[in-house]
Amino acid sequence: MGSIAIDYTPAYEQGGGIGRYVRELVAALSTYNAGNTYKLFISGYYKSDLPDIGENFLYRTTKVSPKWFSRIWHRLRLPYPVECFVGSIDLYHATDFVLPPVTTSTRTLLTVHDLSYVRVPSSANPSLKHYLDIVVPRSVHAADFVLADSLATKFDLIDLYGVSPEKVEVLLCGVNPRFQYCSFDVTTRTKYKIPLKPYIFSLGTVQPRKNYERLIEATSRIRHMGYDIDLVIAGGKGWLDNPIYGAIRTHHMESNVHFIGFADEADLPYLYSQASVFAFPSLYEGFGLPVLEAMACGTPVITSRISSLPEVAGDAAVMIDPYSVDELTDALKRVIDDSTLRDTLIAKGLQQASKFTWEKSAYQLLDIYNRLLQ
Repeated sequence: MGSIAIDYTPAYEQGGGIGRYVRELVAALSTYNAGNTYKLFISGYYKSDLPDIGENFLYRTTKVSPKWFSRIWHRLRLPYPVECFVGSIDLYHATDFVLPPVTTSTRTLLTVHDLSYVRVPSSANPSLKHYLDIVVPRSVHAADFVLADSLATKFDLIDLYGVSPEKVEVLLCGVNPRFQYCSFDVTTRTKYKIPLKPYIFSLGTVQPRKNYERLIEATSRIRHMGYDIDLVIAGGKGWLDNPIYGAIRTHHMESNVHFIGFADEADLPYLYSQASVFAFPSLYEGFGLPVLEAMACGTPVITSRISSLPEVAGDAAVMIDPYSVDELTDALKRVIDDSTLRDTLIAKGLQQASKFTWEKSAYQLLDIYNRLLQ
């Protein structure tokens, strides 16, 4: 038993990605009554409703923004411990790449989701990359123990930062049970202005690593073959995105590519379910949760045979070279045309997605907490 602080800031300020990871993990953790006290630390907090997670989960909030903490802790390197904001603790879990200063008696756990800014530097925001290149390796080596979202990320930490293999453990993501097949619902289509026709679906921040330029070109090629199908992309606006919009103009896809912005979590099962295919040709992923969510909704998946995606997808997806528009186009054509292939992918996808649960992840995390507390 101990007092554990968890950086809950991503869960508070980010709708998807790491925010969803932290929300799901903490919610699943609350189902295990292990006698620990959890302090959920939120920086940049302003009045809003916070979920009642459990009596042993307490919020510790401050209006000091993450940007200011970055300046204080990582740029100026002022040794102002996080305990000043969360109180006395036995363990601090940093959930978003960087570790704050702690007192000497506090154990530390750091989650590193991916090293995309190192592996695919051209797709990273330059100023953010410069910051991460300095702060993440420093945090990794300072932490007592490190969590990686996948085996691929663990190998990256060992290869790129020289971390001891014994210091890193893989903690896989899970799939929330709400991700299951949803029947046709015109209301959701209307909400996101999606035409009543077949569509290819993709999900992720609009930025180069998601490989939307090639996906747009492949969809254009499919349409020129006579397939009347559109492309729907859900995700917030990112960085270095002008070439993506340029690809739409180059391939004359203005009427056939629909950027619907950040989609509400409650709507995602429908958006997955009603797609003809889920295409996720990312250039790098630390895990690639949307692949499993699409599978859980009974949608055939096409994804990349690089980074963590093969270990996430298993044999339940069509795997392609993300740099090859030819391979992506051929995969789209096959999945749309071949009903036997579709049925096989759907069946295997449902089975693959069922292997990943947040409860299993939380149980493993609790074991890691207890090991560190000992």
